[in-house]
Amino acid sequence: MIHSLFLINASGDIFLEKHWKSVVSRSVCDYFFEAQERASEAEKVISTPHHYLLSVYRHKIFFVAVIQSEVPPLFVIEFLHRVVDTFQDYFGVCSEVMIKDNVVVVYEVLEEMLDNGFPLATESNILKELIKPPTILRTVVNTITGSTNVGDQLPSGQLSVVPWRRTGVKYTNNEAYFDVIEEIDAIIDKSGSTITAEIQGVIDACVKLTGMPDLTLSFMNPRLLDDVSFHPCVRFKRWESERILSFIPPDGNFRLLSYHVSAQNLVAIPVYVKHNISFRDSSSLGRFEITVGPKQTMGKTVEGVMVTSQMPKGVLNMTLTPSQGTHIFDPVTKLLSWDVGKINPQKLPSLKGSVTLQAGTSKPDENPTINLQFKIQQLAISGLKVNRLDMYGEKYKPFKGIKYMTKAGKFQVRT
Repeated sequence: MIHSLFLINASGDIFLEKHWKSVVSRSVCDYFFEAQERASEAEKVISTPHHYLLSVYRHKIFFVAVIQSEVPPLFVIEFLHRVVDTFQDYFGVCSEVMIKDNVVVVYEVLEEMLDNGFPLATESNILKELIKPPTILRTVVNTITGSTNVGDQLPSGQLSVVPWRRTGVKYTNNEAYFDVIEEIDAIIDKSGSTITAEIQGVIDACVKLTGMPDLTLSFMNPRLLDDVSFHPCVRFKRWESERILSFIPPDGNFRLLSYHVSAQNLVAIPVYVKHNISFRDSSSLGRFEITVGPKQTMGKTVEGVMVTSQMPKGVLNMTLTPSQGTHIFDPVTKLLSWDVGKINPQKLPSLKGSVTLQAGTSKPDENPTINLQFKIQQLAISGLKVNRLDMYGEKYKPFKGIKYMTKAGKFQVRT
């Protein structure tokens, strides 16, 4: 399975390596660097004469796995994402500095996550019982006594049929919170018609319940969900037959499921952009006007709006006046950024002004595209709604909460 793991920073330096079987020379990463130079985007799978290299890029770090025989690539890529998520859970952030500062814990965790190259313990709950997360006090004690962060006994969850949950969990306040977060990717053409639109959604959970609770979560409209990916705790047979999520939850934070809504008619576009961007042939001046407004938001407020646009190379400067928020134009990178903030439907935010082109340059071949960032609280744009959450197996009544949020992914308006 996985022979070695190399961690490479954005400068191309290998700052950590871990080998589970035989030691693989660092020179194998030369193939990775060559592929990086050839491709505009990072290649996920690279074939070399004796190995396959599979990589993910997160937090400005390349996580490169080396394998010698053919395996399902998604299996390895999913494991690499688990490694990143585990580091984030242990250290708060996953960065080169943090990994170097906690290098002993990193090696101990990686040793437990794979056994002879095969995934063994990838659940954060179990790993935290095996290897205690670093704290200042624990680091001082370990330095003085020479002890390690390795736990004294095997986690109870490892021996049960529910390996993601430890036994004997106790809380004074029993609560279960679920966040339905949807990210909308869309391309809107010049006339305002939708060229492509899809929604990537996740349901993140924070469950702090005593004992061994058995939860069921049902939806008003489960047929909306395409391409669903579940946490291992979900009973898939029940989902297939009844479209109900039935599961014994891990303790703490976890991702219950991720899903995809790609049917064009089901994706509502929550904002619109009116634009008038023009450049004259004979003049070195141009006109720039954009207005942003809400659309199909069920009365919810659109907030955190940020508009960016990469202007043509011939643009020298921009003299603009926003009706709200602040804007910056960088004459070097030609990037226009407008921090709008919250949209008030009664007074729509607009940005108007003139564009100065370099003298003697011809009119730009095409108008710039406008990229949007925004978020809408208490709205799942797909229309997904949780119907009810029930608990079995325990006598107490937990506190339950559901929160919805929609935000922009790659949201582009062509002008």
